[in-house]
Amino acid sequence: MTDHAPHADDRSTTLADGRATGRSPGPLPGRKFLREHAPAERVRGLFSISNAQLGKTRQDKPYLRCIIGDKSGEMPGRMWSVDEATFRRLPTDGFVYLEGETQPYQGEVQLIIHSIDAADPSPGEMRDLLPCAKRPVEEMWDDLTGVLGTLSHPAMKALVATYLADETLMAAFRQCPAAKSMHHAYLGGLLEHTLTLVRLADVACPLYPGINRDLVITGLFLHDLGKTRELVYDRAFAYTDRGELIGHIVEGAIMLHDKVQQMIRETGQRLPPGTLTVLQHIILSHHSLPEFGAAKIPSTPEAILVAQLDNLDAKVTMAMVAARPDGSPPLEAGGNFTERQWALDTKLFRPDPLSGS
Repeated sequence: MTDHAPHADDRSTTLADGRATGRSPGPLPGRKFLREHAPAERVRGLFSISNAQLGKTRQDKPYLRCIIGDKSGEMPGRMWSVDEATFRRLPTDGFVYLEGETQPYQGEVQLIIHSIDAADPSPGEMRDLLPCAKRPVEEMWDDLTGVLGTLSHPAMKALVATYLADETLMAAFRQCPAAKSMHHAYLGGLLEHTLTLVRLADVACPLYPGINRDLVITGLFLHDLGKTRELVYDRAFAYTDRGELIGHIVEGAIMLHDKVQQMIRETGQRLPPGTLTVLQHIILSHHSLPEFGAAKIPSTPEAILVAQLDNLDAKVTMAMVAARPDGSPPLEAGGNFTERQWALDTKLFRPDPLSGS
């Protein structure tokens, strides 16, 4: 994907006072993480930036709008006094050193940026800049492989084993976010999302006699594996060129075909006739409708269940993150409702009356 500016790695950092550092100045000792700041509190340090855009105010003056984040979460960012030269120095998706102040706005807290420039974090600093799953990755991995180990059909076991033996792919799967920004957008998010789905499936499948659990569990394991090629996430979450041009849905179907051929070569095991097509259909249809990116509408009971479970986990996770994030500011900062969540097409009511919050 082409940015409007060189990557942050390719240039030095200039602070607000004009000092060129050649790299980021590093986080301040004892600084708070982004989501720990209360409204009207000063913010200063290293952060990630994504979706940086140059907008126009009602007075036709340029301003910066973006998403600022660190491992604690994200926050909308605005810089009202910005010129095009400053904007061109910023990465669309990367890292910045900034100073600013939090401000309540329409039910949310946003960051008003006073000064900003590109930054080049060290590997140690990176650990504080990219959000990650709360549960340890190895724990989630053990839980997922435990579920996969309960598959009953020999051919499905062999297929899953072929994927699990691909150490490069599985290492990427364990680290990959489930999305750039929509849901589970943090390191380990794809693994967490997949684990939740197979657990939901083990609740749902017994309620529908005749549905094939092996197809559902395998389809859920495979449905988003194409994201390991769609996204880059070592320095910031962004799309690869292949991700932009092909996307994870088609990528996953291609990957499945290749893995089946590998399984045949290495083990002699073959899928029963029609199984490859049915599994590819689950992958190609798991976004339910063409307007949501599906290549096909789900047309088997298993594909319908996979698509509905995927939608359930994605939307509930988005709702919880927006309405009740850990470390969220008090309701007084913005009222009972969030701003409109475009992916959910609604505002969200924050309070939980049974818990008194």
